[in-house]
Amino acid sequence: MRRLPFSPWHLLLMPLALLFALPLVQMVLTAFMPDGDINRFPPRFIPTRLQLDGFIGLFNESQALRWLLNTVIVSAIAVIAHLVLCSMAGYGFARLKFFGKNAGFLMILATIMIPAQLLMIPTYVMFTRLGLIDTLAAAFVPWLASAFGIFLMRQFFLSLPAELEDAARIDGCNTFGVFWRVVLPLAKPALATLTVFTLLGSWNDLIWPLVAISDESIYTIQLGLANFQGTRHTQWSLLMAGNVVATMPLIIAFIVAQRQFVATMTFSGLKG
Repeated sequence: MRRLPFSPWHLLLMPLALLFALPLVQMVLTAFMPDGDINRFPPRFIPTRLQLDGFIGLFNESQALRWLLNTVIVSAIAVIAHLVLCSMAGYGFARLKFFGKNAGFLMILATIMIPAQLLMIPTYVMFTRLGLIDTLAAAFVPWLASAFGIFLMRQFFLSLPAELEDAARIDGCNTFGVFWRVVLPLAKPALATLTVFTLLGSWNDLIWPLVAISDESIYTIQLGLANFQGTRHTQWSLLMAGNVVATMPLIIAFIVAQRQFVATMTFSGLKG
């Protein structure tokens, strides 16, 4: 019997992948559809012709480019801060010895179980006193670090052989040198995974910016589209164009980091 050139699981996964991709394809096609095709019944899946009116209307009737720039700034700061702070904290909890290490890590880990909605009022009061409400800083300060990021990096560092660090110390490296020159280059898969999760979370964050930001000029893209949909609920081509603008950067980021993301999930040590 001739073997299949691919895994038999692909026979199940390919239809499922097409099923999950269908809404994305429909969104992209709707963004290029004329209003007549969108509003007709029964609805059309394939447009009779392609046009850019949705994107033109989106950029002419809203501050979508400004919202997109704000979101890029927030996400970039969030990703960089996560990579720096969570990796350093994770390495500290994984390798360094200090009083209260285990208790401190458990307390940080316990914060994952606290619903974000429960923290909104105290966070809002604190940000008001700091003068951060209705500024772009209100959107990115909560994303500077996270308990999940610290946990992810700690678990990855624990999977690395300690002998590599011992050899670096014998060669004269101090603790930071070991972290920067030896450990961090080996953590690229975990850093890529942390980047994907942080980018997804900060890019798609809606509830907190909705509470903390009221100035339209500093909206993020998700907040802007939420308000845009409320005032232009019949202009589906504009809304779908906005969703395409908001979604494509995330898809591109995942495609770029996909290999490193999978490597983190399957990492089991070094082979030598």
